[in-house]
Amino acid sequence: MKVMKFGGTSVGTPQRMKEVTQLVTKSGQPVFVVLSAMSGTTNSLVEISDYLYKKNADGANEVINRLEAKYIKHLDDLYTNTDIKNATRDFLKDEFNYLRSFTKEIFTSFEEKAIVAQGEMMSTNMVVNYMKEQGIKAVLLNALDFMRTDKNAEPDPVYIKEKLTAIMQENEGQQVYITQGFICRNAYGEVDNLQRGGSDYTASLIGAALNAEEIQIWTDIDGMHNNDPRVVDKTQPVHQLQFEEAAELAYFGAKILHPTCVQPAKYAGIPVRLLNTMDPNAEGTTISNQTEYGKIKAVAAKDNIIAIKIKSSRMLLATGFLRKVFEIFESYQTPIDMVCTSEVGVSMSIDNSAHLGEIVDELKKYGTVTVDTGMCIICVVGDLDWSNIGFETRVMDALKNIPVRMISYGGSNYNISFLIKEEDKRRALQSLSDNLFN
Repeated sequence: MKVMKFGGTSVGTPQRMKEVTQLVTKSGQPVFVVLSAMSGTTNSLVEISDYLYKKNADGANEVINRLEAKYIKHLDDLYTNTDIKNATRDFLKDEFNYLRSFTKEIFTSFEEKAIVAQGEMMSTNMVVNYMKEQGIKAVLLNALDFMRTDKNAEPDPVYIKEKLTAIMQENEGQQVYITQGFICRNAYGEVDNLQRGGSDYTASLIGAALNAEEIQIWTDIDGMHNNDPRVVDKTQPVHQLQFEEAAELAYFGAKILHPTCVQPAKYAGIPVRLLNTMDPNAEGTTISNQTEYGKIKAVAAKDNIIAIKIKSSRMLLATGFLRKVFEIFESYQTPIDMVCTSEVGVSMSIDNSAHLGEIVDELKKYGTVTVDTGMCIICVVGDLDWSNIGFETRVMDALKNIPVRMISYGGSNYNISFLIKEEDKRRALQSLSDNLFN
């Protein structure tokens, strides 16, 4: 069985919902489908929550009414069967009345998560009802019945596999199994969400639980490109990536995928394909445990980086210095992207400035601190094992006219990272494309 996940733009209109139905039934084989909320819905639900936090019931109701009108308008375009249309209308009215019920209660983060979950509830009901109208054997499985996180807010794969396997056995013989992406219950049974990776994470967890043949992530672009198409000319989709390569690209700027969401598929050895709903025949990108040796695959960039350098003679031949420095970042829950060391100094980059002032004050206890803002990390990904003679030279040669603040190489077999000024980003990315791919 294949798992197919469709994002918000893929189910953003009645016509898109019909196209998704054609895609999932094309093979005639049973499939498991994960759907996001219709595009724009989650933002509206977050806006409603924001009004309720501020105790502005009128503002919340105005957004609810506007969103309800949008959904009701879709019914005539989606359904021809009067009974199914009316049943879906009744369902949507119940949903929006449920949202209105929050305007009369005390509002906390628990209520917000319940509100945000309704976008996926609505999209999955609308699509499964359309499939039934078309005579397709489709069943809707509530993600809240099997998708759960543990006390550390991480997915509980044993629970998910056990519950989902039992639910699938109870619903044997269906052509399409549909569930909601993103939403789950936490360890205490409350409505929650997977946060990182959202619906992609749901698809990966389900694929691992069912030992799926393949996990397909359908979006509105044809896979990961070898550079940022918004910045660089003549980019091309990368047809094959190793899981580690995909994670590096995702972390350093390739927005099509979250770096952690494919981990369940990686550990289960299940390939993940990134495909384009608007161009279903495009090859897309396949992510697997297979490595294409001797190739540089792609380039990505991450903006809004801050470089921090601490220089101290006390670091010379001293033990424990780096531990003290890193503990400061840990105490403020600020992850470090890059690290470079010398005998008397260490430079680090971060992408979260929330506690920058406090971190700098703490670091000044141990040495002289310099901060550079407005920086950008450029990440080059591929088979960059140190035994591949000359690969790093090719990359460096492409950046020979770009001032480089830091270089990280050797921490992974799959990337070389450079810290440069944001103002040099476009020039650096174009030069890398010209030298490595074109």
